[in-house]
Amino acid sequence: MEQTIIPDIIVGRLPVYLNMLQHLSAENVQVASSKELGDLMGISAAQIRKDLSQFGEFGKQGRGYSVVYLISELQNILNLNQVWELAIVGAGSLGRAIANYPGFKHNCFKVSMLFDSDPKIIGSRIGEFVVKNPETMDFEIRNSGIKIAMLTLPASVAQETAEKLVNSGIIAILNYAPISLKLPNGIHVQYLNPVQNLQHMTYYLK
Repeated sequence: MEQTIIPDIIVGRLPVYLNMLQHLSAENVQVASSKELGDLMGISAAQIRKDLSQFGEFGKQGRGYSVVYLISELQNILNLNQVWELAIVGAGSLGRAIANYPGFKHNCFKVSMLFDSDPKIIGSRIGEFVVKNPETMDFEIRNSGIKIAMLTLPASVAQETAEKLVNSGIIAILNYAPISLKLPNGIHVQYLNPVQNLQHMTYYLK
């Protein structure tokens, strides 16, 4: 049977649902309806039900969703039943901050490598990491089996670096550089650009 392709926009909402459910679980909430979840997140109850129905039936009409059960199911759907190691390329201010962000450890992610081309910091220690030379990136990443990387470097070198990462076996990239990457099909790229997000918000500040 051919597998149904889930729209990426729906997949993108699943971590939002998961985060809210984890907050509810921490407050000892055991059951939540789609309306209650929707009110908390600013999403319609119908949208939540429609999104979740793409993956199965997780609640009963009139009774809502078991918070703990739905957390477990969403973690399985998002492949969060293992620890994913990350490589960060770019050890400037942003790269350093991300490398030392404690939230990864509680959400199935672990930063394992930090690369930078600046000879002044190669070999230096940043927190628990020793900054590695990008010339060793292919060997280091292939040998470790890491599949996810973050780009926290200038746009001028982002495309070239992303191509090297793909050749090293990386299949998912979180890109902070303000440039759209042109990579082969099957490589998943997410973009985070704080300036563009701020520009989006200033539209409403009339």
